Amino acid sequence: MSRDARWNALLELVGKHGRVDVEDAARALDVSAATIRRDLDQLAEQQLLTRTRGGAVAHGVSYELALRYKTGRNAPEKQAIGRAVAELVAVGEVVGLTGGTTITEVARSLAVRSDLVGEGAGGASGQPTLTVVTNALNIANELVIRPQIKIVVTGGVARPQSYELTGPLASGVLGEITLDVAVLGVNAIDTERGAYVHHEGEASINRLLAQRAQRVVVAADSSKIGKRAFARVCDLGAVDFLVTDKGVTPEAAARFTEAGVTVIAV
Repeated sequence: MSRDARWNALLELVGKHGRVDVEDAARALDVSAATIRRDLDQLAEQQLLTRTRGGAVAHGVSYELALRYKTGRNAPEKQAIGRAVAELVAVGEVVGLTGGTTITEVARSLAVRSDLVGEGAGGASGQPTLTVVTNALNIANELVIRPQIKIVVTGGVARPQSYELTGPLASGVLGEITLDVAVLGVNAIDTERGAYVHHEGEASINRLLAQRAQRVVVAADSSKIGKRAFARVCDLGAVDFLVTDKGVTPEAAARFTEAGVTVIAV
């Protein structure tokens, strides 16, 4: 097992149980206890967990995997969601994208849509056929090489967990623009509490994106439905579409529909 695979597994264990024991992890991953201790020390140096005698515990009050360790979770579902969300965007629109693994798949799907590429670089007219506004550095990095897409990046302070820019600099940019559609990645959504994320700074920027848009799409795999997270983004009254996977239960889908949200399960 590679180091990255071990780190991912250890962070998953901490995320699920709140703590991890060296001996238990060594048995589960079929490696030596010395290897696990070294891995935990290195993860603690990156502030991804807190080292304890004999193991480690979740770092901080609200546990959150860094983006680079979440890319493999529910990957096929996220890719299908990304393609479905991309189909909701029309040529020429201005799209707001938050960060996160699911929204990254939305960006990748937009980048390869044939009707956005057009004839030659930047479309037949040589001009961008889509404008993307994002506070996610990784998404901007992927899309900036696509001549058919105009990229607008907010300012702000970067969060290493999600590569998202937050704070008053990001708010200042978003306060001066309008969007046709905002696509929000969330950590939790349900019919009672609405949409939530782990970090209050990201929640503030996501909320502002939603407020600046004519249509709001929440892209979330079914593992996020009915869950809770720390910071509220918006209630369901602000959401037009929920794009998720077929793991959503009929009962949950019906509740969202009753609340006025169009559910697309792929």
